[in-house]
Amino acid sequence: MHRSNGGGSDRSITAAGSDFLQLDAADAPPGGLADWLTARLRQAIADGRVPVGARLPATRVLAAELGVSRGVVTEAYQRLTDAGHLTGRGRAGTIVVAAPSPTPPPGNDGTADAGAAVGEAGEGPFGSGPGSNVFDVLRAAPARIDLSPGVPDLAAFPRAAWMRAERSVAGSLAAPSFGYGDPRGTPELRTAVANWLARNRGIRADPAEVVVVAGTAQALALAARVLGADGIAAVAVEDPGSLGARQHLAHWGMRTPPVPVDADGIRVDALRASGAGAVLLTPAHQFPTGAVLSGGRRRDLARWAAGGGLVVEDDYDAEHRYDRPPVAALRSILPDRVFYAGSTSKLLAPALRIGWMLAPPAHRDALVDAKRFADLGNAALPQLVLARLMDSGELERQLRFLRRRHRHRRDTMIDAIRAHLPGAVVHGAAAGLHLTVTFDTAFPDTTFSDTGLAARALADGVKTQPLSWHAQRPHRPGLVLGYAATAPSTITEGIAIIGKALRTLT
Repeated sequence: MHRSNGGGSDRSITAAGSDFLQLDAADAPPGGLADWLTARLRQAIADGRVPVGARLPATRVLAAELGVSRGVVTEAYQRLTDAGHLTGRGRAGTIVVAAPSPTPPPGNDGTADAGAAVGEAGEGPFGSGPGSNVFDVLRAAPARIDLSPGVPDLAAFPRAAWMRAERSVAGSLAAPSFGYGDPRGTPELRTAVANWLARNRGIRADPAEVVVVAGTAQALALAARVLGADGIAAVAVEDPGSLGARQHLAHWGMRTPPVPVDADGIRVDALRASGAGAVLLTPAHQFPTGAVLSGGRRRDLARWAAGGGLVVEDDYDAEHRYDRPPVAALRSILPDRVFYAGSTSKLLAPALRIGWMLAPPAHRDALVDAKRFADLGNAALPQLVLARLMDSGELERQLRFLRRRHRHRRDTMIDAIRAHLPGAVVHGAAAGLHLTVTFDTAFPDTTFSDTGLAARALADGVKTQPLSWHAQRPHRPGLVLGYAATAPSTITEGIAIIGKALRTLT
């Protein structure tokens, strides 16, 4: 490939301007056209003006608009390709595939600890307090190995079965089915969900009680609105507990007092002391510790609920279990006091944005109203396709397949942790899609920042989440490591890189 030296001879054509990014070659310093164009393109990709997935102008076209030699544009594109930000796809053109880190603000030489950035737009994801968009920032951060929690094996999505069901549904739909429907969801999916919950979660529910929602995120939003209208201003949360869930509740005006979690699940005595009228729980597989709410705690929770308390049960990944028998949902024993939420995000893929919710009888109409005025109901066609997969047994076949695959990946991660993170304590291995590791016994005399470790790992190409993100009170340092979406060999490599990063910090 021709490599331009960026010299003044590149201005062989009278300088012009381009509509693309309002580039003007007259702004370039003498003898530095290629450097100037590379820097302008890199900054535009970093700040999102040219997003990942966008196609850049053809080199010949951009060169003509700028009035420079084609070699200048080719050189800039090649430099960004070598850096991993662009790729050439033949007739499809040159595509942006990864965003670089934003340019440091003036006065910052770029050598500061990566853990000093906070989760706000234009900055890295790690810092003293994650911002409201921190998960978007982390997802967008380039990394060769992604060990983020909360994602199933997306490569195993049953495309063929989905497409067969989709063709069958589309071919059999009557014309009225394309109109507005019940805001609770299609009758077919509500029936399929009711049957699924009876078979797999021990919940007996009439299809009329099921409300189809756009994932657990919307379920939390609707619950917050319903509870707020009922005079409840605080929903207690597990600590540590999901940062994302806490952010959603806070966005809708709920205070989220933390309640400590131990090996038996949430401490109900501390829940009582919080004074909250409701609590958000992950009782079958507590996020992120993996604890199961014990029988004694369930009985104590039932007594708390009998006194007027309400539970929002996030049953986010209860179907993924490997070394223990199933745990019944709280809704199965407290139907009058539990808002129950489940979804396809961990069963199939988050991109489907399909979930379901059951409300206590006294709040059922309010939940339906909240859903109606939120969006008039989920898209009907994906609901009907999912109902076919549930009714045909395809979803249960997929779950059995995923359990085998996920178990192998979990075992691989545990072996890698033993080899590369000696002294780390593993939590929550019996079920789910992630492991949590803590380092309190391995480094008792060291001031240790898990955000610093996560930042260093990201700089080395491995993406994960610090445990401190998910805790409101001081907590032992650790990492939350997803294994379900990553190949075994890559898991081992990723843990080895984290181990190397850990040694540099301690």
